[in-house]
Order: sequence, then structure tokens, then C-alpha cells
Amino acid sequence: MNRMRFAFALAALLFWAPAGAQTAAAQRSSLPPRELAPAQLLAELRKGGYILYFRHTATDFSKNDEGMKSFEDCANQRNLIDKGRAEARGAGVAIRRLGIPVERVLASPFCRTVETAQLLFGRAEKMQEVRGGPAAPAGSERYAALRKILATPVRPGTNLAVVSHGNPFYSVAGPPYLAEGEAAVIRPLGADFEIIARIPVDRWDALASAARN
Repeated sequence: MNRMRFAFALAALLFWAPAGAQTAAAQRSSLPPRELAPAQLLAELRKGGYILYFRHTATDFSKNDEGMKSFEDCANQRNLIDKGRAEARGAGVAIRRLGIPVERVLASPFCRTVETAQLLFGRAEKMQEVRGGPAAPAGSERYAALRKILATPVRPGTNLAVVSHGNPFYSVAGPPYLAEGEAAVIRPLGADFEIIARIPVDRWDALASAARN
């Protein structure tokens, strides 16, 4: 009898759960549904029409952003370490060597994301929308602008780079988190988007080698 009462109470709780809680329970996954062969992935990236979403490269986790007075106040933020700078430079060299075209480079305005973008591509267009707004009021969605960016088609012949953080990506694309420096290759669909590949920061050179085999 107690088991029956428990089951009834659990069913009632699930039925009356807020819509947001039900959505979270059915959260999407950011893992690609199938793995593309390296040659196919490289051909798609060279063809263009994709978004490369990078999480910033390696940082000093002993620091945080609590004391920052502005986005330009790098001294009071969690910043890249030398390993992260080397990772970004290396990935940028590999991407250029692979012949992957990138036109615009959007970056969260934090120092670690701007520096990553500049080391990867030599430029950065600071944009608050790619990191999400402040805590959203009831009825609004903090990452709506980022969702729109990731869903908006990119013209053939080039790709869009977005350099941001782990939490915004997790919130719009689902688990698992991107590692520092990892990139997600995103196909915009107009009303939505899909992940077609994830590339760790140290695998860009390997992509070319695998594609030749």
C-alpha cells in the first residue's frame, strides 16, 4: 500500500512539474549523432556554411571574475595561462594550414575569450550576446540571442567563429561540456541548429593527417 501511495505521489509531482523542469529533464545532447570521416568533415569546413564554437583555451582556475570592474579589467579576471596561449596559437596555425575559411570572429568580451580569438584568428569582434545576458527575469530566456546566432545560416564559402564559454554552450546545446579549447562544429538550420562534430584543441593537425589516410 505504501508503495502504491509513493508511486501515485511521484506521478502527481511529475505531472504538475513546471514546463521548464520537464524541458530540462529532456535536455538535448551536444554530441554529434554520428561521427563524420575526417576527409568528409574537412571538406565540409572548407566548403563553409558552418559555425565553429570555441570554448576559450586553458585558464588559471585559481582565479575568478568576482572582483572585475569591467570587461577590460583583465587583472581581476580568470585569464589564459601560457599553455592556453600556446594551444590557441597552434590551433590557429593548423586551421589556416587546413584552408578552412573564417570571416567573422565573435567573442565574449571577457579577456580570456578575446585573447583566445585573437590568437586563433588575429581578430575579435566583442559581442555580449555570445555569452548570454545577465540572470534573466521570469518568462525570458538568458541565451535566446546565442540560440539565434547559432541557428542563423552562414553563407557558403566561409564559416563563422564564436569564441565563448562552457556554460552558454552547455545551456543551449546540452551535455557534455566542451573542454577548454574544444570546438563544436555547428550546422545552422534557420529555426534550430545541429552539432556535426567536436574537435579538441590538440586535434586540428590530426584532422589533416587522418583525412589524407
